[in-house]
Amino acid sequence: MTPARLRASAAWCFAAQLLIGCAARHHATNRPPAPPASTPEASSETAKSETSVPSAPAHPKSPKTPVAPAPVGYLEEGNASWYGNPFNGRRSSNGEIYDMYKLTAAHRTLPFDTMVRVTNLNNGKSTTVRITDRGPFVSNRIIDLSLAAAREIESVGPGVVPVRLEVLGNVDVTTGFFTVQVGAFKDPANANRLRDRLSSTYSPVFIQQYDSPDGTFYRVRVGKVSGEQAAQDFGDKLRSAEGFTPFVVRLDEK
Repeated sequence: MTPARLRASAAWCFAAQLLIGCAARHHATNRPPAPPASTPEASSETAKSETSVPSAPAHPKSPKTPVAPAPVGYLEEGNASWYGNPFNGRRSSNGEIYDMYKLTAAHRTLPFDTMVRVTNLNNGKSTTVRITDRGPFVSNRIIDLSLAAAREIESVGPGVVPVRLEVLGNVDVTTGFFTVQVGAFKDPANANRLRDRLSSTYSPVFIQQYDSPDGTFYRVRVGKVSGEQAAQDFGDKLRSAEGFTPFVVRLDEK
């Protein structure tokens, strides 16, 4: 081969190698990398690191930023009744004179002055009442409304309606001391006999006198229990062991 041809052949081989090398490098950059070997531990750690990263907060000046609602301290559903005469003008359990034309209510366990939204589940109408009294002491009712409150949710005619109670504000209404009412008698001798019988097993057992429009009643109550749920459990024990129909009642400071 002549020197000229030898130089041309070498140049052609060098150009071919460059083309092959470029093609190989271009192909390598388009190939996706092989996935790394995975173990259950590695997958778990990856998930933790992803979920631990907080999302970016909303812009503080954005008018569309949603505002979280105030926490609800208490929800309850059941039947509501109402009371007017002859209780109107008599003293409520908190010491106030009951005025059936004000938006108040009676509840067995909510603290006095608790503000509660009451919604009639039959028609969606609501009212807001202040707890000033104790009751109702009827097994299928959870609140007794004033006449004014009953009018606002249109429950005067029906008398008893299903309702939802919502405590307004972040109030823990389950703390405090509670007792369990196991009977109410017009004859104080009957109340005393029941107290004496129960005193051998439970303590304390006491009698609360209540002057109602229908006369004086003597309510027998058992225990001083911290926390509403513990009081409910104690009431269930009394129901099972003694056959009572108990009512858990808050022990008010006075």
